[in-house]
Amino acid sequence: MTEGLRERKKRETRQRISDIATGLFLERGFVPVTIAEVAEAADVSVNTVYNYFPAKEDLFFDRSAGVVDRLPRWVRGRDVGESAARAVLRELRAEVEAVSPRIGLMEGFDRFLRVIQDAPPLRSRLWSLQQEVLDNLEAALREETGAAVDDPLPNLMAGQIGWVHQTVFAIIGREMVAGRNPDEVSREVLVLLDGIEELLSEKVLNYAVRGAG
Repeated sequence: MTEGLRERKKRETRQRISDIATGLFLERGFVPVTIAEVAEAADVSVNTVYNYFPAKEDLFFDRSAGVVDRLPRWVRGRDVGESAARAVLRELRAEVEAVSPRIGLMEGFDRFLRVIQDAPPLRSRLWSLQQEVLDNLEAALREETGAAVDDPLPNLMAGQIGWVHQTVFAIIGREMVAGRNPDEVSREVLVLLDGIEELLSEKVLNYAVRGAG
């Protein structure tokens, strides 16, 4: 469907508010910046900001929906004959090899991480997002395998696969905060992914293989 004028203006307003808020947070930190200051800088009312972003943390983690849905999307999009874990490993390798900003391989990502480190509300929200990632992944695995509600295996597998994803993000973040070059980090993480795959058991690597039917 073609985006209407009203929808486009709403999207652009939301993006402008988010971009301005991000700039203020990076410049001054998360806690000192108020919603009123964001609204004034964006030339909108405080109520308008809250209409788009129910909480201040939502302004910072504006693209969180793409993160919490990433693993389930990769699992559901796996190839015929490919397991859930191997699909996630393949997608992660592609992102790392492309030196993708989506996984933090970009100049300036260290500033973003430092804002989180200095703000307890953001650290709390990040923990909640990580839990949401695991919950969504478990739900996808349960759906894809037809597992019973009381079957613990999808939960256990989500933990293993989620560990892979979280470890890659954590290491990239650590290296970017240390001032490393994204291309160098990319090459090192590709090697790391090979090591991670070797650590996973055959049961994990062969769980939820997509059939041809």
